[in-house]
Amino acid sequence: MLKAGEKLQEKRLEKGLTLEEISQNTKIKVSFLDYIEKSEYNKLPSVSYAQGFIRNYAKYLGLSEKEILALFRREFDEDKAYRVLPKGFEAKDEFPLQGFKVKQTVIVAFVVFIFLIFYLIFQYRYAFIEPPLEVNSPKDMQIVKSSQVLVSGKTDSDSTVYVNKDLVSVDSKGNFTKTISVFPGNFSISVKAVNKFGKKSEVKKTIQVKPAS
Repeated sequence: MLKAGEKLQEKRLEKGLTLEEISQNTKIKVSFLDYIEKSEYNKLPSVSYAQGFIRNYAKYLGLSEKEILALFRREFDEDKAYRVLPKGFEAKDEFPLQGFKVKQTVIVAFVVFIFLIFYLIFQYRYAFIEPPLEVNSPKDMQIVKSSQVLVSGKTDSDSTVYVNKDLVSVDSKGNFTKTISVFPGNFSISVKAVNKFGKKSEVKKTIQVKPAS
């Protein structure tokens, strides 16, 4: 009786193909193709794998898949061939999926952990460094011909700002403004930002105040 593996081998040789060429096009290992041609089906991972490989092999060679599988089932005793060996193989088939799920869970947990660390660092960064502070107005050594000057700038929205010891309100974006009275001559302006951790930043400006004409 002609075996499925013999028929596949016969057709392959007829087409002048090597096992390596078949493997490259079907993605079936050369060793598995060799087992199939030698009818050593018990060396394949499982009966489902064996059927799948044979079906794809027959399809690639242009043979009837149903006919080849019928030959395979006629000569193959699943219970006998896989009484001991297949359970081990089939268990291995399941483990990669479980292992993949475990690896995926570990990767996701690691990413979440890293994200949490960066989030905490971002939230508490000002516990270790001074809050940012920009004073946009007035400019240093700016000439002012008025008894009042507008002090404005930007800092962290959670910081407390003082202009010459006077408390200044800060909006949700960290912007602040304060109009202060100034006197003729060189006038010093001190702007301080203090965050909730007690860290301070200070910017000093000196302006030249001249009497209004």
